[in-house]
Amino acid sequence: DEPTTGLDPVTTGMVKDLITDMRAKLKITSVVVTHDLSLALELSSRVAMLYGGEFVEVSEPAKFRQS
Repeated sequence: DEPTTGLDPVTTGMVKDLITDMRAKLKITSVVVTHDLSLALELSSRVAMLYGGEFVEVSEPAKFRQS
């Protein structure tokens, strides 16, 4: 939940790299909960947006950017 909140840009980059590397190395799915849209779009193959506890959009990052 919010893996980069309050971190400086260098450490944020390290956390992003760690998530990406571990996901590839272990061949796992990761769920990242964040309010940082740029982080979500960078890390994800699918993005879900919630509003009032309901999914209002679920799509690939490229389609998400267009909406």
